[in-house]
Amino acid sequence: MNIIITTLNSKYIHSALAIRYLESYTMDLASIELLEFTVNQNIDFIAGEIYKKNPDIVAFSTYIWNRNETLKICNILKMVKPEIRIILGGPEVSFDGVDILRDYPSIDFIVYGEGEKTFRELIKALLDRKDDYSKIDGIIFREDGKIIQNPTRPLIDNLDSIPSPYMNVDGSLRNKIVYYESSRGCPFNCQFCLSSTIKGVRYFSLDRVKEDLEKLIRAQVKQVKFVDRTFNANKKFAMEIMDFIMKKDPRDINFHFEVTAHLLDRDMLEFIKKAREGLFQFEIGVQSTNPKTIEAVGRITDFEKLSRICKEIKRNNNIHQHLDLIAGLPYEGYESFKKSFNDVYNIKPEKIQLGFLKLLKGSGLRRDKDKYNYKFLDEPPYEVLESKYITYKEMLKLKGIEDLVEKYYNEGYFINSLEYLIENNYKTAFDFFEDFLYYWEGRRYHSLSHSRNNLYKILLEFYKDKKYDNLVIFNELIKYDYLVNNSPNIPDFINRDQIQITQGEKHRVLKDERLLNGYLIRYRGKPTKEIVKRIHIERFEIDILKFIEKDYKYSDYMDRETYILFDYHEGHLIRCKTYDITRYVEREG
Repeated sequence: MNIIITTLNSKYIHSALAIRYLESYTMDLASIELLEFTVNQNIDFIAGEIYKKNPDIVAFSTYIWNRNETLKICNILKMVKPEIRIILGGPEVSFDGVDILRDYPSIDFIVYGEGEKTFRELIKALLDRKDDYSKIDGIIFREDGKIIQNPTRPLIDNLDSIPSPYMNVDGSLRNKIVYYESSRGCPFNCQFCLSSTIKGVRYFSLDRVKEDLEKLIRAQVKQVKFVDRTFNANKKFAMEIMDFIMKKDPRDINFHFEVTAHLLDRDMLEFIKKAREGLFQFEIGVQSTNPKTIEAVGRITDFEKLSRICKEIKRNNNIHQHLDLIAGLPYEGYESFKKSFNDVYNIKPEKIQLGFLKLLKGSGLRRDKDKYNYKFLDEPPYEVLESKYITYKEMLKLKGIEDLVEKYYNEGYFINSLEYLIENNYKTAFDFFEDFLYYWEGRRYHSLSHSRNNLYKILLEFYKDKKYDNLVIFNELIKYDYLVNNSPNIPDFINRDQIQITQGEKHRVLKDERLLNGYLIRYRGKPTKEIVKRIHIERFEIDILKFIEKDYKYSDYMDRETYILFDYHEGHLIRCKTYDITRYVEREG
């Protein structure tokens, strides 16, 4: 039999973990082919590519982002090849499998719950051409016109009994985001999350995890994204894995972990200080800082401790932190969310991921939807429109703010401009984004796509339109942010005076032994014409580096021109390094 296991990833750069587990657990029974598509591809194209393989069995891994597309593809395949057997599995069909079989005749089987053993037994039965599926726990199927749901399959005790999904890593994963798990389950019971439906945490062995990570490092993947719900639930286990990665010290690979900040104790904080810049990335779920909200969703959070720990990690400047908020949670109205946002913003993480509550099938909040008067569309992504605590109009406003946070904060291209603007003109960061949203939507910018240059231009126009003080200072900050994060080709809308350093002067300055022995030691021995390609020197009206260092507080002694050297090296957290070289620039007159 010809068997295909497939899925639609949300992006091309992603790869699917589940289908690789199913293949590894079943590959001794038959020859199986994995196919990966994306939701952005044409449905007819995907159906056609699967059909060309002439499969007897097709199994789809189904998620919130691909459910509708998957069902349409199944209908097409069944229409043109009625004898094909179609299997669906995954979180998007594990809680309403009976309804799916009732509404979609094209689907033959649903695998619900933990799928490896169930899928293997089902494939074996199909290969043996057995028509009795009554003894296969964890499936839903049709029999004599009736829909039968067999008992739930117990969880796998020994996770190492599942063969590695990365036994044979080929070149297709190079430069991809690869999902990986060192454990299953979660010690917490958050009511918006499907992990709350499974009690306890099970772990793969450290030897197994290290062996898999070794293969992924050799495969030169772009990022290993651990999907463990709380990676640091077992401190010793987590530190062993991170220590293994740190000793391997792979270049151009990033490892992403979901961690609970209040579980990071002094030992672990001292340990992660040693990590090379850019090697690790932490995603930390805050969701809300409203105590009543946190209690209602079953979270355990000490925000004061979380804040203190996240600030300490940030000071080390070696680990990217992404902090999550969710709009629409119980008891979280607009004003409450504003406070939660400002609480998180004050930590200054590298990213603030502002999400919107989705009532996932099987989650506690979906069961309690009437209690909180949730209004939502009962189709993916099941996103809440409004509730007893927040209106649809307010949710729309938060969506607009989320878009601006993504454009202006999360990419890190406007760090100093935003800090100065907020610090000197707004009571809170949320107040700025709210005000900026009125300006943004008032000019219909939300209906257009924007280049990065245009984002700088709009922010500068906003500042001028508001007639805020010290336009010269803001212009210099915009210019500095632009040069740190982009090429030295400064656009015309950013003001530059005429007293800029010439190309000839750059060559002279770069031959200065004091400069080469200090800031540019890595360029020693290289010809000046090569160094010029990697650096830029720009004149500023103020002592820009001192101004930033002093938290954007202006003093008279900063009122002096400076020449800043921008060294465009390749880095993870710092896009380029900057140095004040004013004393090396001797100007005529």
